[in-house]
Amino acid sequence: MFTGIVTDMGTVLSVRPLAQGQLHRLKIGCSYDRATIAEGASIACSGVCMTVVDTGEEDGRTWFAVDAAAETLRLTTVGNWKRDTRINLERALKIGDELGGHIVSGHVDGIATVVSRDDLPDMARFVLRVPPLLSRFIAQKGSVALDGVSLTVNEVRDDDFSVLIIPHTLHVTTFGKLAVGDGQNIEIDTMARYAARLVERG
Repeated sequence: MFTGIVTDMGTVLSVRPLAQGQLHRLKIGCSYDRATIAEGASIACSGVCMTVVDTGEEDGRTWFAVDAAAETLRLTTVGNWKRDTRINLERALKIGDELGGHIVSGHVDGIATVVSRDDLPDMARFVLRVPPLLSRFIAQKGSVALDGVSLTVNEVRDDDFSVLIIPHTLHVTTFGKLAVGDGQNIEIDTMARYAARLVERG
């Protein structure tokens, strides 16, 4: 479980196909202390909850390895990651930690595509488009996680919605380099998911 508050920007150091391409072993560089990363721990990698299978140090920097299965490669942006891809990282929530964002599971629902970016004096405004099946879960002033970042929805129009990103978030996450056409792993708010299910069941 996570909160959508990014604590580091990692870098993909290598991608190695396994199991005839049905599994990818990703080696990710980070600034976390190696001693604090246990094998089997969960780390959200651009919003995707992944399990640490190995750790190490290289050129004075910590790295950890994760395996991405075929379903993850198909449904998220992980399948497009390559060496030097920058990703948002968040360690798993601990009891007693501050809930600075909203409850995020790390189970990505699909990919949202950036359709516009406006750099304003004090922030940046992004408009993203989601698959039609997901748009009904997105509401004005509701929460959404994009590449693991907890955000508040600004406006909604059909399958498009907008978010406003403050300078701090642009600096400490991958949003600073985000451009039109880029895909973002999207996780809808858990409350919206259950509310929709209750309505469906009458």
